[in-house]
Amino acid sequence: MAANTSKKPFDFLLFMTVLILLCLGSIMVFSAGAPHANNVMGDTYHFIKKQLMYLPLAFLAMFVTMNIDYRKLGKWSPVFMVGSIALLVLVLIFGKELNGAKRWFIFGPLNFQPSETAKLSVILFFSYSLSKRRNQLSSFFRGLMPYLMILGIIAALLLKQPHLSATIVIFGVACIVLFAAGAKITHFVLLSFPAVAGLVALVLLFPYRRARLISFINPFEDPSGDGYQVVQSLYAIGSGGLFGRGIGKSMQKFLYIPEPYNDFIFAILAEEMGFIGVVAVLLLFLVFIWRGVKISINAPDTFGSLVAIGITSLIAIQVIINVAVVTSSMPVTGMPLPFFSHGGTSLIFLMSGIGILLNISRYSNYERI
Repeated sequence: MAANTSKKPFDFLLFMTVLILLCLGSIMVFSAGAPHANNVMGDTYHFIKKQLMYLPLAFLAMFVTMNIDYRKLGKWSPVFMVGSIALLVLVLIFGKELNGAKRWFIFGPLNFQPSETAKLSVILFFSYSLSKRRNQLSSFFRGLMPYLMILGIIAALLLKQPHLSATIVIFGVACIVLFAAGAKITHFVLLSFPAVAGLVALVLLFPYRRARLISFINPFEDPSGDGYQVVQSLYAIGSGGLFGRGIGKSMQKFLYIPEPYNDFIFAILAEEMGFIGVVAVLLLFLVFIWRGVKISINAPDTFGSLVAIGITSLIAIQVIINVAVVTSSMPVTGMPLPFFSHGGTSLIFLMSGIGILLNISRYSNYERI
């Protein structure tokens, strides 16, 4: 594809969709987190204050990436990739251990999670490299193997933390980018067997993951133990009904669901906004995915197209897994809901990705709405 150097308006519908999701997310962070914040921190506004502190930084990150030609990011992507791997190594040495996992650097009130940098770095580096050597993807060893080796290094470092959910997301996004670049589907089919076997081993070899799998099969068998979180989530979703209890009126957030402002915030959303509210939020995510795919299809070059589909799939995969976990459609794994779950690092890097997506839209040829 020939590069188009003329700038156009960014995709306003995508931007407005993100803005609405962020507004709804901030409301839900305050509503879901207030009881826990009041009981544990002694400050009802603790989580919303932190979220509002990070929001300007997130918008600044979006503004910067939206106004730097995305093609320049491609040239720097090898540096980003090496830097991300270095951070994943350093966090294992100097990171703060919380709940049995070393995933964070702690700087006073600020937390930094290197896995978030790895997600964007993989998208940018894979997209840039694949745009230069697409013809080699027909060969498994010369084309696909180098990327699998990079993924293997990242996966090993993430699993050492351990951080299985981030590993799954990065693998999923990388596979979509590779497939969009022209990798053979037969290669993926053959790789799926050792991948599934590895995933099963990772679950069965660790007692806490094995317990999660057992509780997933029948969470009500141990409602006060391993199945507690899912059972309380299902109670919240079920009690929401068609129209919900109303914003701020959830009962399950009152110290029933652990950390309801984080991975299980979707359950509180369902309880307070009901089936109608849930459908509205999921439709907003579908609009986002539609615009992201549209930007990818109409991107002026292969690099832009692959980056756009990578960022879109990154958010789509996280939404699918989060909703599946909260509704007990898959075993519990820590997966934030984009734009909703509380977290500074994830929000900043998420909005950086949105900025890149909007940047690509400014060079893409399609009708704006």
